[in-house]
Amino acid sequence: MAHTYICNLVHVVFSTKNRMKLIPEDFRDRLWRYVAGIARTNDFKALAVGGTHDHLHALLSLPAPLPISKAVQLVKGGSSKWLGDNGIKFAWQDGYAAFSVSLSQMNHTMDYINSQEKHHTKRDFVEELRILLEKHGIAYEERYLLG
Repeated sequence: MAHTYICNLVHVVFSTKNRMKLIPEDFRDRLWRYVAGIARTNDFKALAVGGTHDHLHALLSLPAPLPISKAVQLVKGGSSKWLGDNGIKFAWQDGYAAFSVSLSQMNHTMDYINSQEKHHTKRDFVEELRILLEKHGIAYEERYLLG
């Protein structure tokens, strides 16, 4: 096919290793911006990035040739290195969750990601992840939810 047109929006979620509170509040905005920069550098877009002390959400717009796993690897690896270079001993969990997002739900998903601090006054990360997995019909093992 001579021309390829794609709209591939993916909501990715992953936590710190063992869900430890490793992301200092004063680093979060800079980290979210850094993640957006990783995306730009690697020819994809981070439309929204947010989270709390123990996890990150991102709405990514991926081009056709870039697998989700590679985009997540780039974000996790680059952000871990950046945090380490800034004096924070850091590691992300090994896995991640990824959910397809329709264009009609893009703004809702961006609002959800951008309001993570407020959202987590009501429920913790594990409860949130369970809800997301169940909403998307994804089977999971409880032991792997803890990072």
